[in-house]
Amino acid sequence: MPPRSHPTARQQRLGAELRKLREEAGLSTEQAAALLETKRTVITSTEAGRHGVSPERVRRIAFRYECTDQALVDALVSMCGDRTSGWWEEYRDVLPATFLDIAELEWHAEGLRVSTMTHMPGQFQTDAYARALFQAAIPALPAEEFEARVAHRVQRHQVVDRPGAPAYVLIIHEAALRIEVGGRSVLRSQLGHLMAAADRDNVTVQAIPFSAGAFPGSGQSILYASGRVPALDTVQLDRTTAGEFLYSGAHLCKYRLQLDEMQRIALRPKETVDLMHSISQSL
Repeated sequence: MPPRSHPTARQQRLGAELRKLREEAGLSTEQAAALLETKRTVITSTEAGRHGVSPERVRRIAFRYECTDQALVDALVSMCGDRTSGWWEEYRDVLPATFLDIAELEWHAEGLRVSTMTHMPGQFQTDAYARALFQAAIPALPAEEFEARVAHRVQRHQVVDRPGAPAYVLIIHEAALRIEVGGRSVLRSQLGHLMAAADRDNVTVQAIPFSAGAFPGSGQSILYASGRVPALDTVQLDRTTAGEFLYSGAHLCKYRLQLDEMQRIALRPKETVDLMHSISQSL
């Protein structure tokens, strides 16, 4: 396995949460270092996700910072104690870090809510559909990276296929169901793939019809990953810079409300399947 050249998404998030605990305790990095009997550089490296931290260390830090939210502390401990390497690790140093971070975020989520406006969701794209998307890149992708991106994209389905998979809610605009990415036959096959996915017990698909008009969040795709506790929820937007995740309370509230409104105006699951079937029949 190639060596890791940057902190994983979970390491970065754990570090960010430890920084938040320190700041809520009103401590500077120098004060925290003195309290924990370590160097200031260890504090900053840990908070950046570059310095490993054990479960026992996390509990000690939380105690010293006077954190009384035991559920949050337990959730943070679980993040540093999981040493499992995911399927995405084979793409490290081949694909941009953000590809791996998103796959890792999805894998560890307790639940997923996704909205897409113009493309099928990455978790359910077929090989042919993904190839058509990546072939449209400007400039053209190098051959090795092109094949890696396609393979990585298709493998993201594992998050909903594995035992104990999280609940997955997809809110997809009618435009994404109709744009003929790769041509009619590719779209027909893609629609069939998504309809089969919608039949899974842990998957809910709702389409926003053209007739719905304007609605909040229509300018981007949203990935909302629920954490073990609400404070560890994470949002990733397709317009953000590589590797950027949003998890401030204000951001989480904003995107929960947006997704709630999208689901409110969207077609029900059965109506969505009927729409996809109708589109497929017309191709």
